[in-house]
Amino acid sequence: MAVFDRSYMKAFEDIDFLKRDDLRPVRLLLELAKPDTLQREAGIGSTIVVFGSARIVEPAAARQAFSARQRERDLRPGDPGAEHMLVVAERRVDNARYYDIAREFARIVSQACQHDERCDYVIVTGGGPGIMEAANRGARDVGAKSVGLNIELPHEQSPNPYITHGLSFNFHYFAIRKMHFMMRAKALVAFPGGFGTLDELFETLTLVQTRKVKPLPIVLVGKAFWERAVAWEFLVNEGFVDPSDLRLFRYAETAGEAWGHISDFHASRGDESSIE
Repeated sequence: MAVFDRSYMKAFEDIDFLKRDDLRPVRLLLELAKPDTLQREAGIGSTIVVFGSARIVEPAAARQAFSARQRERDLRPGDPGAEHMLVVAERRVDNARYYDIAREFARIVSQACQHDERCDYVIVTGGGPGIMEAANRGARDVGAKSVGLNIELPHEQSPNPYITHGLSFNFHYFAIRKMHFMMRAKALVAFPGGFGTLDELFETLTLVQTRKVKPLPIVLVGKAFWERAVAWEFLVNEGFVDPSDLRLFRYAETAGEAWGHISDFHASRGDESSIE
């Protein structure tokens, strides 16, 4: 049998070839096509995007971590680093309530919208820990499907165990992952978080503001947090944001209130949100 070099390999079997810089357009297309195809095959008609900090844990774990930081501070009296970590741990105890709210929200939505083979308003998250885990977990609690759109990162981004089997995706390109968040979205619910959460929130606000997507409800959970994290009125007063743009989002404090904003929005409009 003749021995051939790599040039004889079928192109789609040659991984080194597919990783070349000039094959990037092909890789982008594949990252767009694969999750879209598998979600369609799973009957995912529409989604609700849930975002929030990967560092928020459930209340019992937060309290345990706080106790550990207290012991560490006691062993290092006067250490600024230990004092700072204790303060952070205390805030995480308070913020842990958002884990339960996200989990409850996903239960409410999934139980209301997934039955008789119907797969609308399916929870989709970034697939990681924290708020994302809570939302995927809430869907699992009621036997419903949920999606996780993971991405390769140096930390904090291994898939949580509550994503539905066959609906956990891994991305290389942020841009394509962002498209998948919006392609089926009927709402975005943003819990307190950091850079990643702010990135997705402002991406969605910009798409709605510029009418690149049809209007969809954007719900910010935790008014006190969001009004400190983003000086909305300052942006308006500086002339950088139109006052009417502050109507693009609503606040909620509970899972039921968040779901109420979303269901009321769509009941009043009777349309669907999709990326163009």
